[in-house]
Amino acid sequence: MKAASTLKRFFPILEWGAAYNSRAFVSDITAAIIVTVMLIPQSLAYAMLADLPPEVGLYASMLPLVLYAIFGTGRALAVGPVAVISLMTAAAISHAAPGSGIGYVEAAMVLALLSGLMLLVMGLMRLGFLVNFLSHPVISGFIVASSILIAVSQFKYILGITSSGSTLIELIESLSAQIGKTNVPTLIIGTASMAALFSTRSRLKKMLLSIGVSETWAGPLAKGGPVAVVIITTLITAVWHLDQSGVPVVGQVPVGLPSVTVPHLDMALITHMASSAFLISLIGFVSSISVAQTLAAKRRQRVDPDQELVALGIANIGAGVTGGYPITGGFARSVVNFDAGAETPAAGAFTAIGIAVATIFLTPLLYFLPKATLAATIIVAVLSLIDGKVLLHTWRYSKRDFAATATTIVVTLIAGVELGLIAGVVLSIVLHLYRTSKPHCAIVGIVPGTEHFRNILRHNVLTNDTVLTLRVDESLYFANARFLEDKVYDLVSANKALKHVVLMCPAVNEIDASALESLEEINSRLKTSGVTFHLSEVKGPVMDRLERSSLLQHLTGKVFLSQYKAIEELAPDLARTAQAAE
Repeated sequence: MKAASTLKRFFPILEWGAAYNSRAFVSDITAAIIVTVMLIPQSLAYAMLADLPPEVGLYASMLPLVLYAIFGTGRALAVGPVAVISLMTAAAISHAAPGSGIGYVEAAMVLALLSGLMLLVMGLMRLGFLVNFLSHPVISGFIVASSILIAVSQFKYILGITSSGSTLIELIESLSAQIGKTNVPTLIIGTASMAALFSTRSRLKKMLLSIGVSETWAGPLAKGGPVAVVIITTLITAVWHLDQSGVPVVGQVPVGLPSVTVPHLDMALITHMASSAFLISLIGFVSSISVAQTLAAKRRQRVDPDQELVALGIANIGAGVTGGYPITGGFARSVVNFDAGAETPAAGAFTAIGIAVATIFLTPLLYFLPKATLAATIIVAVLSLIDGKVLLHTWRYSKRDFAATATTIVVTLIAGVELGLIAGVVLSIVLHLYRTSKPHCAIVGIVPGTEHFRNILRHNVLTNDTVLTLRVDESLYFANARFLEDKVYDLVSANKALKHVVLMCPAVNEIDASALESLEEINSRLKTSGVTFHLSEVKGPVMDRLERSSLLQHLTGKVFLSQYKAIEELAPDLARTAQAAE
């Protein structure tokens, strides 16, 4: 029984597959058809964003989807190429390939392998907690800045010019220098495609509903608007031979399925791209697990984060050995998959089959597909990710979180995606250490008529000059241990009548070795001052660790179960007065 349970944990397909039926098959195949239609132009566009040939995007949308269907726990999650990961891939391989004797495609395959192995190891070791270092403000700032970089980087295709750069300043300077060479037919196709895509995004669903299409189908079909734009612009370019007028087109796309091959694992290249692969792994997992959990909650389903690490790791390894590049769960694609009725990960496998069929039979038709159309697809997709309200809301709620968000945005725009992400993470950790190094501490008194204790600065409470109760609202560790010592000494020196100090600990979840030493020092110094040191409301796990130390043996006072019990014993008159006030 235990072996079967373990097997199902590592192979979730055994669990949902046992109950698979014809109704689920119809739902999954329907969702797969809709997602396939949406994924084909996206795969081509995101490969171009990653500075890779268009077929690489198709290759990354086949075997990885099948592998995720076997190992993944997100029933409606749709994995594949996404914009942010594509941008990070472009940044990683642009500096890695030169001098290594390895081309961009093979470098991208190595990057996918590295990312996959890292995710797999993290999943097997249950290291999902590492993603907690990527706070929501940092992720929000990173997505906003990355979306701006992605949009600006695609304007060279809209204008039909050449430009380069990995930062906003470099991109703008390069575009400005080449803007005089704008190709008018390309500009018309690009701007018309963007207008059409924005229109279909905002109006197509309403139009479909007005002509009698059901709500179930109207939403997913509206998401397929990019396919119509692709078809129309491709036909226009082919019929009018606009490629001869300087309109850049996709060109010849190889026909057939990718072969399974392991890229050349050059150690210098691996060392150079290791940090990029790690950041891509973290960003990919954070975005994927958030989407998977959101959709699962709507159906009261469960997503296992550690197994998701394993699934995404194996899926990325699959991409790395079939000519693809790093992939993860996509938000828009997953929502379409969910809305279209996908019930199991089998929908992803069916989508992979659809992509494979398109790769075999439809790629010759993509020859005249304008790159401006794919660029418009990317721009429209990423602009929806730019939420200006996030800065305003964060500023109002927390200036520290705003600093992390703003820093991530600024550094990402002026120094690149990797440095921006690292800067945001480092600043978040520094700000956390600074905040917790000065924990909120409150002198508390008893609320008349109750057994509750509240801050004397916020509530009308009763106190006693001989007893000082200090409530500390943070775990105690090396960064704030000295702060607590100084706080207690200052309060004691200011009250000559003081006989007892009670450290109230309802919010203390941890006391590390440095904090323990500080508590011992406080106990010793108060003893020499004739003041007794007590603890109250210590949590069980914290108490267990204190019992393994010498603090309790030398404690001059007691450890009280509740603060009221402490006041009853140390200041009985105060306790009686408080209850009489009832």
